[in-house]
Amino acid sequence: MAIPFDSQKKYYRTPFGAVEQGTTIHFRTLLPRNEHSKIVELCVKYDYDYNWEYHKLIWCGTFDSDTEIWECDFTPDRLGLYWYMFRLKTPDGKRYIVPSDPYRISSVEDSPGRSWQITCYKKGFTTPKWPVGGVMYQIFPDRFYFSGEEKKLERTDFKRNSDWYALPQWAPDENGMITNSDFFMGDLKGITQKLDYLEHLGVSCIYLNPIGEAYSNHRYDTGDYSRVDPILGTNDDFKTLCEEARSRGIHVINDGVFSHTGSDSKYFNRSGRYGEGGAFRDKDSPYFSWYKFHEWPYNYHSWWGFDTLPEVIETDPAFNEYINGKDGIIRQYMRLGNSGWRLDVADELPDEFMENLRKSVKEENPEAFIVGEVWEDASNKESYGARRKFILGDQLDSVMNYVFRNAILDFCRGQDARHTMAAIMSVVENYPRPVLRVLMNSLSTHDTERALTVIAGEPLNGRDRAWQANTHLSPEQRERGLRVLKLAVAMQYTLPGFPCVYYGDEAGMEGYRDPFNRCCYPWGRENKELVEYHARLGKLRASCSALWDGEFFNAFAEGRRLSYIRHDPKTAIYCTFNMSDEEMIIDPPPGFSNAEVFFGSKLEDHKLHLKPLSSEFLIIDM
Repeated sequence: MAIPFDSQKKYYRTPFGAVEQGTTIHFRTLLPRNEHSKIVELCVKYDYDYNWEYHKLIWCGTFDSDTEIWECDFTPDRLGLYWYMFRLKTPDGKRYIVPSDPYRISSVEDSPGRSWQITCYKKGFTTPKWPVGGVMYQIFPDRFYFSGEEKKLERTDFKRNSDWYALPQWAPDENGMITNSDFFMGDLKGITQKLDYLEHLGVSCIYLNPIGEAYSNHRYDTGDYSRVDPILGTNDDFKTLCEEARSRGIHVINDGVFSHTGSDSKYFNRSGRYGEGGAFRDKDSPYFSWYKFHEWPYNYHSWWGFDTLPEVIETDPAFNEYINGKDGIIRQYMRLGNSGWRLDVADELPDEFMENLRKSVKEENPEAFIVGEVWEDASNKESYGARRKFILGDQLDSVMNYVFRNAILDFCRGQDARHTMAAIMSVVENYPRPVLRVLMNSLSTHDTERALTVIAGEPLNGRDRAWQANTHLSPEQRERGLRVLKLAVAMQYTLPGFPCVYYGDEAGMEGYRDPFNRCCYPWGRENKELVEYHARLGKLRASCSALWDGEFFNAFAEGRRLSYIRHDPKTAIYCTFNMSDEEMIIDPPPGFSNAEVFFGSKLEDHKLHLKPLSSEFLIIDM
């Protein structure tokens, strides 16, 4: 029996995916003749509207002896989301074509149930060209590399950890506090010294966790936005890093932490480190309007209840001018050489603030890149009682793609490929094409367990820090885990968007949650074979245009095997993944029987022999 409707097949819906305002979409349904449909209607509703619109489909003949074809057009013209399904009027009453599970795609039911999504984005929306086809590399500055240059530091309230390979502080101090005040002294000059290494990996963009002056090692408790933390170096060191990176074709983006500051900052200044100024000490402070005091000075609104992180009012004119103004923080770092921003907790930033930030960024450099931290599907995310507009054209260029991360790692841990592909296709369907081409695809970040630990380690299941500190992969777990990690990385490097490698993942680092996922890069102890594996994939991304902005086609997804095709007018690549413990013999898709074999699997007599826990790419010139 024919599928009534499949939103991800161009036969049923053209064009596929998100559309620009004013784009006409053609719909086609295949209905069983025994339904005896008299009228078929497209039911469509703009997001949050109460009323549905009904558009009649036209009978267009038969598909086969048991199936009728009905078609219509619809043109969305408002920014945002539309929801749709189909209604049949039959002799037995009303029936509905609605989405079903990944196994059935759609079905005809007696009640409406779920509906499909159309994302309608701003006409003319574009994203930067330079990230396309590249590789991003995330660096936690304190833990990547120490240049050896000793700094003249005024502060003494921190611990210097002299053992580069030690664990960060994880146990509470004598006061029962975890202060994040232990430093390994990684710095900006150290990153500059390792640019040859990053270039070898194929890195085209460095994403730096916060570098502004702060008093914790993670630096999300900003002390002074305008000044590079002295432990990391100087503003001139940052400028030099950007210049040296750019000479190698590498861009640098900064972490923008604009939902809160540190309590120990020149803006709030609870501890008095910055003299007598600051909102906590002086109601006449120029920064007083930034903060929401319930009862000044001790009772104030803070980020997730942490009193060390007082929240700012992002819509406050003084704060907006300080960050987004003509000489604000955004432009200051761009003038030092950065190529854009990653926005921390983007789903907690108001629309107005992000729209102002985008204007500031794009006025300074239209090709600058803005990526936001969003953990869910960014096309339909709701926060603070409203549907967010992150990727409709007026705010972000991209988001951190945790949806792909979860899909890949779940597949590596046993999830049926059908569910993994369904998650991947939901992003491909829901995200605007300009966003899709520059999605930030990570397997690990500073906020997650290391991918190798997720894949091969014992699940955390709420265990405490002592257990995390003392639990490591066994030799057997690590051997298998590295094989599976390669498969995960092969997916990361070939799915739509571009990969973001969390420093040290390519060296085989493991670790549970913060701070164990933030250990120092193991220089001299890295897994060199895994490093070269990443470098080889980086070269593939640079040479295979199908991976830049090519179409994505689901070729096979069932059980422990998943396959897809990327193609553009110049090249095509068939990517297939075997997560089983047995060899698979696969019939390549038409046209790929005599393709170039990337990883060296046996391809003969039109059969591909895929080893257990492995990947293969077949590449052809079009």
